[in-house]
Amino acid sequence: MNKTDFAADNGLFHRRAFLKGGLVATGALTFSSVAADERKAWMRQPGLGMEGYSQRSRFEADIVRQGIGGQAGTTGAGASRTPLEHLQGTITPSALHFERHHSGVPDIDPSQHSLIVHGAVKQPLKFSLEALDRYPHVTRQCFIECSGNSAALLAPDPRDASVSEIHGLISQSEWTGVPIRLLLEEAGLAEDAAWVVAEGADAARLNRSVPLEKIMDDALIALYQNGERIRPQQGYPMRLLLPGYEGNMSVKWLHRLQVSNQPALSRQETSKYTDVYANGKAEVFTFPMAIKSVITSPSPGLKLTDKGLYEIRGLAWSGNGSVRRVEVSADGGRTWADAQIDGPILDKSAVRFRLPWQWSGKPTQLMSRAHDESGRQPTRDEILELKRSRFFYHYNAIQAWQVGADGGFTNVYA
Repeated sequence: MNKTDFAADNGLFHRRAFLKGGLVATGALTFSSVAADERKAWMRQPGLGMEGYSQRSRFEADIVRQGIGGQAGTTGAGASRTPLEHLQGTITPSALHFERHHSGVPDIDPSQHSLIVHGAVKQPLKFSLEALDRYPHVTRQCFIECSGNSAALLAPDPRDASVSEIHGLISQSEWTGVPIRLLLEEAGLAEDAAWVVAEGADAARLNRSVPLEKIMDDALIALYQNGERIRPQQGYPMRLLLPGYEGNMSVKWLHRLQVSNQPALSRQETSKYTDVYANGKAEVFTFPMAIKSVITSPSPGLKLTDKGLYEIRGLAWSGNGSVRRVEVSADGGRTWADAQIDGPILDKSAVRFRLPWQWSGKPTQLMSRAHDESGRQPTRDEILELKRSRFFYHYNAIQAWQVGADGGFTNVYA
């Protein structure tokens, strides 16, 4: 290899270097010979029989949601995080999708559940699950991200934590369901209709106000996740899906859509999910999740074993459109190289990015920054300068990982 193989300093290759050939990883094992009859135990006897619902290998049982925690004095109120550093591709297994509950997971009998559409409509309507399943369906890939994701990086000092512990309140699925536009067109909208208040059927009866424009654009009543009925933890038997909007708005266990001429101004959009500034003003209804990225591997907990060639891998996403570009730096942001983005690149959908990297064995910092139609991912200093005060939600600054001489990784502020 020569200098023309590198796109930035400290060992970052051009994004297509792996595809062109010439780069050979050093992780392979060599052997002299293997006897023809040297068979492992599982090669000498029949395996297990078939199951009605397959399970993953027992050797993967330690890949589970991280940071499972509830709020003191509550039952089932809390969150768990997707183990991003252990996953590949962009689709999160349904069983590893992050969770956020306000009053536990209800055990809903679908035969007794219904969706009511009422309020500023000409004809109120009631839909059973069976009735909704007869309407035209659409399928799309999109992420759901809690607006409090990554808020740990607002602490004065960097927290010693993994990717999933800091950024794991995001997951992506293939969702299938009924466009809400069809239901509202059937009900008939009043002239002053401007908002839709969605309410869940859990004990908390969480509700959120959604602009009618968003509802008529791409909102779904999601009935399926990754090809099967959505799971109870994700809103069975039906949930609201608002691509690109903060996760709390995609109301789970959906049972009511009230059309109105104004927002509800409920607890979840006044005392919560708003940002208060030093001058006393509050930023309300900041729905879309802004452009963001994170290197998932290598990262804290995934130690480099030796100097040499590695592939930097990560995720990037935007609630304002599609990811246009992802850059990676291996020298703390001094120089940058364009990463390879795996397709397809979809609207309001996460992408996987990759870039080959030659680690010299010396301490350094790895960073990524993503771009969408509205601009690039900001730095932490830019975020703090803009927000200044007691904000908590929608943190999307560049993440930096410090690489030690021992190959270990830690969270740092660059």
